Amino acid sequence: MHDRPPSPVDRVAVRVTKDALRQVRGGHPWVFDASVTSVKPQGQVGDLAVVFDDDRKFAAIGLWDPGSPLRVRVLHAGRPRTVDATFWHEQLAAALSRRQPLLDEGGTTGYRWVSGENDGLPGLVVDRYDDVAVVKLYSAAWMPHLDDVVGALLAVAAEHDRPVARMVLRLARTTATALRRPGTEHLADGAPLVGELPAEPVLFAEHGLTFEADVVHGQKTGHFLDQRDNRLEVRARAAGARVLDVFCCTGGFTVNAAAGGAAQVHSVDLSPQAVATVRRNLAYNSALPQVAACSHRATVGDAYEVMAQLAAEGETYDLVVVDPPSFASRKEQVPGALRAYARLTGLAAGLVAPGGTLVQASCSARVDAATFERVVTSAAADAGRPLRNVQVRGHALDHPVGFAQGEYLCAVFATVG
Repeated sequence: MHDRPPSPVDRVAVRVTKDALRQVRGGHPWVFDASVTSVKPQGQVGDLAVVFDDDRKFAAIGLWDPGSPLRVRVLHAGRPRTVDATFWHEQLAAALSRRQPLLDEGGTTGYRWVSGENDGLPGLVVDRYDDVAVVKLYSAAWMPHLDDVVGALLAVAAEHDRPVARMVLRLARTTATALRRPGTEHLADGAPLVGELPAEPVLFAEHGLTFEADVVHGQKTGHFLDQRDNRLEVRARAAGARVLDVFCCTGGFTVNAAAGGAAQVHSVDLSPQAVATVRRNLAYNSALPQVAACSHRATVGDAYEVMAQLAAEGETYDLVVVDPPSFASRKEQVPGALRAYARLTGLAAGLVAPGGTLVQASCSARVDAATFERVVTSAAADAGRPLRNVQVRGHALDHPVGFAQGEYLCAVFATVG
């Protein structure tokens, strides 16, 4: 990582529309391409973009991304500020301090250290799994600053948590495409930034349970950390229950239900690899009497088809968890997403025994919590299974909401009549 010369970084002067200026001063982390009225000089990806107002006064500074609709990713607004090694160190230390209550609890060594825009670092995500940190970039504009960021991460971890022994680079699809050119092979998705790549999945703790994260090839950074608290809530409700975990992925809800004393857990996912990971995660926790006593069944298949078949067979469960992937990354996908959520609710509610619990989640940022709750409750009523004791839960501590679009996770917990 540190054997190559640092990428040159220049500054560009950017003027924006009055509305964009108002948004930036109000804390919004993006300047869209259509809001840029002038830029001098044209600049390269990763240059520092200084936003000025009509009186040539400093308004903000961010990363210039000329190939993205998010033309400027704002790092700081207000008084002039130099973006240097000290800046990165202070930002990363502040982000870690927001997670301090989680670290103080003990029993958890897997957490999100940096949540992009919500921590004032747009397009940068850092997840930590025990002594391994995973840096995921959602913009190539971070590349010229990567050495400084890595150095600051190592320093802050050593000062305020535990040292990081290994660090892995993960790239969003668009970022990987932007870097697909000669001379950048060392920056490929899954490349080591510090130390050697883990040869096996990394084991970490979540509220006292052990899980694995495939930090090199797994989805996102290897594990979905945002549902941690909702998984713990399922654990608290699972004693003696028959549980169905649909879209189980790597088994976060399955393992928590088993650890909570569930009598049986049925895990369903379309991916055979995910189901295999569920079994390994259960095995890591088999020394717990509750997990050892829990009967586990796994089905590889389409969620809609599997739930329909279970209903046809007359199966019912005391607790049903439905945690699908995002259905709406773009505005035009929202109507289809709402129909999908309603269909899932109808199928899932029909599998909940009277007085049992439905847990249904959405991670579609385009679908707000109020709309999601309304769709779920309406669909359950239409299916003849009205909901009561409805509770809406959101993000874990390490996934703060720093701006309106940063709130994406919603989980409805409800009793099914």
